[in-house]
Amino acid sequence: MRGHDWINNSLPDELIVEIFSHLHTKSIRDACSLVCRRWFRLERRTRATLRIGATHLFLDLLPTRFSSLRNLYIDERLSIPLQPGRRRPADRDSCFESTCLTDTGLSSLGEGFPKLHRLGLIWCSNVSSDGLTSFARKCSSLKALDLQGCYVGDQGLAAVGQFCKHLENLNLRFCEGLTDSGLVDLAVGVGKSLKSLGVAACAKITDISMEAVGSNCCSLETLSLDSEFIHNKGLLAVAQGCPALKVLKLQCINITDDALKAVGTSCLSLELLALYSFQRFTDNDKGLEAIATGCKELTHLEVNGCHNIGTSGIEYIGRSCQNLTELALLYCHRIGDVSLLEVGQGCKFLHVLHLVDCSSIGDDAMCSIASGCRNLKKLHIRRCYKIGNKGIIAVGKHCTSLTDLSIRFCDKVGDGALIAIAEGCSLRSLNVSGCHQIGDAGVISIARGCPQLSHVDVSVLQNLGDMAMAALGENCTLLKEIVLSHCRQITDVGLTHLVKSCTMLESCQMVYCSGITSAGVATVVSSCPNIKKVLVEKWKVSQRTKRRAGSIIAYLCVDL
Repeated sequence: MRGHDWINNSLPDELIVEIFSHLHTKSIRDACSLVCRRWFRLERRTRATLRIGATHLFLDLLPTRFSSLRNLYIDERLSIPLQPGRRRPADRDSCFESTCLTDTGLSSLGEGFPKLHRLGLIWCSNVSSDGLTSFARKCSSLKALDLQGCYVGDQGLAAVGQFCKHLENLNLRFCEGLTDSGLVDLAVGVGKSLKSLGVAACAKITDISMEAVGSNCCSLETLSLDSEFIHNKGLLAVAQGCPALKVLKLQCINITDDALKAVGTSCLSLELLALYSFQRFTDNDKGLEAIATGCKELTHLEVNGCHNIGTSGIEYIGRSCQNLTELALLYCHRIGDVSLLEVGQGCKFLHVLHLVDCSSIGDDAMCSIASGCRNLKKLHIRRCYKIGNKGIIAVGKHCTSLTDLSIRFCDKVGDGALIAIAEGCSLRSLNVSGCHQIGDAGVISIARGCPQLSHVDVSVLQNLGDMAMAALGENCTLLKEIVLSHCRQITDVGLTHLVKSCTMLESCQMVYCSGITSAGVATVVSSCPNIKKVLVEKWKVSQRTKRRAGSIIAYLCVDL
C-alpha cells in the first residue's frame, strides 16, 4: 500500500539477511539491493563473492561493507582511472600506485578478511613477494589463489606454502618472477592439500619443480602445463607421484612419447586429457594407445595441432574409452575416417564433437558418428572440406538431441543438409558461415523447424536473401544474436521482416551487406528494445540513429 512499508517495519535485519542468503542469482540480488538503502546495506553483508578492479572500491572499506566475504577476485583489467579533478583521500593513497594494487593494499586485505577462502589477483603487476608474504601470514584458511600475471617471487610463494596449509588450487600463469626454488618450497609446504596447479609462461620453472610436485603432491587432481622448459623427466615424476590425477592439459613441446605412456600407465583415474602442439612425438599412436588402455574413465579428449598423431591413436580411444563424452580434433591432418568409425561404434555417450581443419575426415566418419552417438548435443565443424550433405543429413536423422550446430566453411554442405537438420533436431544455435551452397531454402527450413533458435550466423552466404530473413522473423521470436556480414542479397526489406517479431534481439552484425542502408540500420535500432550491439560501417549510421542509440549500444559505428 502506498505510504506503508509492511516489510521494513515488520522484519528485523537478521531475517532479511537470511532471505538474501537464499538468493543465488546475482541479478536478483542486485535488484533487491536497489529497493532501499537498508536493503542495499544488508545485501552487502550477505555477499560471499566479489569481483572488482583494483580502483573500483577502496580496499580499506571492503571489510566493513562486505563482512561475509569469502571469495575476492581483483582484476586490474577491470580498473577504471579516476576522472580528472577527482582526488583520493591522502590516507588511502598507500594502497595504490597509479591505478594498481600494491603490497600495502594486499596486506590490508589480509587484515580485513582473515577468513578469506579464495583470492584472485589477476594482472596485479605491482604486487610483490612482500605483499604476498604479509597476506599469507594473516589468511591461513586460504584454499584457492590465482596469481595470473603477478610478478611475485620465490619468497612470496614459499610463504604461501608455509602458512596456507589448506591451499587446494593455485594458478601461476605468467608469473615470470618465479623460479624452481619458490615452487619447490610451496610443494613441500602444501603438497598434502594441493589439488589443482596451473603453470604457464614461467621461463624459470623446470623439471626440478615438477619432480617436487610428484614427490609431495599425492592428492593433485588437475595439472595444466604450458612450458618449453618442461621435459619428460618432470612429467614422468608427476605421473608416477600423482596417481589421483583427473585433468591433464599439456602444451610442452619438449615432451615425447614416453611421458604420455607413463600417464596412461600410472594415472588410471584420468578424465580429461588435452594435448596442444606436440611436435616431438615419434610414435604418438602408441602414446594414445597407452592412454586408452589405462585410462578407462576418460571423458574428455582434445588433440590440438599435434600433426604426428594419426588414425590409429584415435581408434584405440574409440575402442576402449566407452565413457567419452567430448572429443575435439583440431588441425590434425593425419586423422582419417577410420578413427571416427571406431568412436561411433564405441563411444555411445558422446555429447560434443569438435572438428577443425581435419582434411582427411569425410562423410563416412560423420555417418558413423551419427548412427552410433545418438546423444550428440553439440557439433562444431570448420574447414573440413570432405564433409558434405550426406554426413550432415545423417546427423539430422539420428541425433535428435542436437541443439548446437556449427559447420563453418564446409563447401560441400548445402540446403539439403539443413532441411534434414530442421526435420530431426531442435536447434538453439546455428552457424553456417561460409557454406556457399546454402541459401534461402535451407535457412527457411531451419526457421520453421527450430523455433527455439537464439543464435544464428549466416555470414558470407552469397545466395541468402530477404525470404530467409522473413522466415526467421516470423518463426524465431527468441532470437538474440544474428550475424549477417557479407550477405549481399539481404536488404532493408529483409531486416524489417526480421526485427518485426524478434524483439529480444541483442546483437546484429551486418558489415559489408551492400543491400542494407542507413534506413535498415535505423529499423534495427528502433525496433529492438533490447539491442546492445550493432556492427555496421560508420557511414551507414545516420546522426538521428546515433542520438537514438545512446550509450547502451556498443560498437555501433565501426570502420572495417
